[in-house]
Amino acid sequence: MSSKNLETRERILAAALELLESGEARAVRMADIAKKTGISRQAVYLHFPTRAELLIATTRYLDQIQDVDRGLIPSRTAKTGVERLDAYIDAWGNYIPVMYGVGRALLAMRDTDEAAAEAWDERMGAMREGCEAAILALERDGTLAQGYSVEDATNLFWMLVSVRNWELLRQECGWSQKKYVETMKDTARKLFVQAER
Repeated sequence: MSSKNLETRERILAAALELLESGEARAVRMADIAKKTGISRQAVYLHFPTRAELLIATTRYLDQIQDVDRGLIPSRTAKTGVERLDAYIDAWGNYIPVMYGVGRALLAMRDTDEAAAEAWDERMGAMREGCEAAILALERDGTLAQGYSVEDATNLFWMLVSVRNWELLRQECGWSQKKYVETMKDTARKLFVQAER
């Protein structure tokens, strides 16, 4: 891809991200992106053949500019399952406030907008994979609490650290970000780590 095409693609993604974060989520149509970037709608479609592809690429663009992979290094290189569990909660829990504007917009559109639902589901699927990796590390170490299958523990962990639960605790209950992260780590350990005998 030429540098001009890369520049246009990045302008499109930056515009989509700005519109999603602004709370004007319902206005994130291809025509709105074209207008904001000053390019034709046809040019937007050349880079992103469907709106779902654009919204998915926008969530990945946010990950890229926030260097999410660097934030996940402690989780991915953890020596034990417990360390991986804690490190994943640190990384994801502290990323939620960064992606919350986009997440809130996609959630608001999800029930009536197939492209938004696809983008949200793709994002949550990636997050679930991180949860599963932490649970699998506990199982590998023999420290996964008894009574859980990997699938059940993964699903419960995924629910525990969901954006909706973060929103309730931070915005409705008034928790600080630090309290949220530390409480999630403590709760996850109590739920998923086998007690020492």
